[in-house]
Amino acid sequence: MIFSGPHPPPHGAPKKRTAFIDITNAHKVTISLPGREKKKQAKKTSATSVSTENHANLEKSSSVSSEGTPTVTEEQTYKDEEQEAAAPVEELEAAAPPAAPEVPAHLLKQQIPAEFDIDSENSEDCYMCPEYAKDIFDYLKQREEKFVLTNYMPSQPSLNPEMRAILIDWLVEVQENFELYHETLYLAVKMADHYLSNTPVHRELLQLVGSTTMLIASKFEERSPPCVDDFLYICDDAYKREELIATEAKILQALSFDINIPIPYRFLRRYAKCVSAEMDTLTLARFFCEMSLMEMDLVEERGSLLASACLLLALISKDLGGWCPILQFHSGYQTSDLAPVVRKLYEMLLAPADDKLRAIRNKYSHKVFFEVASLPLVNADILEKALSQ
Repeated sequence: MIFSGPHPPPHGAPKKRTAFIDITNAHKVTISLPGREKKKQAKKTSATSVSTENHANLEKSSSVSSEGTPTVTEEQTYKDEEQEAAAPVEELEAAAPPAAPEVPAHLLKQQIPAEFDIDSENSEDCYMCPEYAKDIFDYLKQREEKFVLTNYMPSQPSLNPEMRAILIDWLVEVQENFELYHETLYLAVKMADHYLSNTPVHRELLQLVGSTTMLIASKFEERSPPCVDDFLYICDDAYKREELIATEAKILQALSFDINIPIPYRFLRRYAKCVSAEMDTLTLARFFCEMSLMEMDLVEERGSLLASACLLLALISKDLGGWCPILQFHSGYQTSDLAPVVRKLYEMLLAPADDKLRAIRNKYSHKVFFEVASLPLVNADILEKALSQ
């Protein structure tokens, strides 16, 4: 439906504001889609020369022997031909069935030890996919190698880590006000990082990139995603519909339309299930994980490794032990693998909070999230002792 005048704000939309003070609509985004030439279908009809078999039967001599009986009758000839045609079929039926080929070792289903089995309890719940839940996360862990990032800021002359942090702080507000899934937020940030890693973007268009990746992630994750007008509204109408749609096409092309990027949030929930973590412990780990989205130094970490480090820091903070064997089995990481990332997270949380970037801290200071943002950090000596085990 097209409205002639300004449309009312969507239900549940956040307050209008721009992510950056100097954002204008002076620069328009245009995109030239590659020409799609119609492939000429070659109409080549190969004339198959069918060799016609000679069905003419040789004339058979009906010479009669001295006893008066024919040597070869026509009836006997047809019987002989039928027996010859049926002979191979009878031989196949009589032959023993071939042995089934052996399944390659890499295709055999992995046997999970009973002490590490966390899925059999959901054997009656088809939505939990208990038969191949571990296979799914092993596959996601393998896919991570396709989406490894590096620090791309040196290739962005108009951007810096602080601008990226401002953008993510704003995206957290968008996710909270539109009541989107956490998976949508994580996927939007991942797509924005991958796009920025290979495409220079001017600072005035950074919010457009962030809102567009959130739109794409909403289409991928949400049951009822917000529409284009909703995202234009929360950008304070700094961009036009044509610009957002063109940016959507550019981002999808840059990512080769492969947007099923493994995110740490999924791994975090899986690994928390391994130790039957209480909701407050999982929420504390989620707070650490969401805070890590704003850190440029943690962009290059794989999602499964980052999720494991956040959970380990939460377990140590709650005095619930360290990285136990069941977590080692399902994550594939040892404590020594996680220690460097845990230390980075700890330094991030020790740093003074920026009063202008408090969306995540305010979010996790609410009672719904057990006010985990207000909890004191674990002592550094206790942390180092746990990491050295």
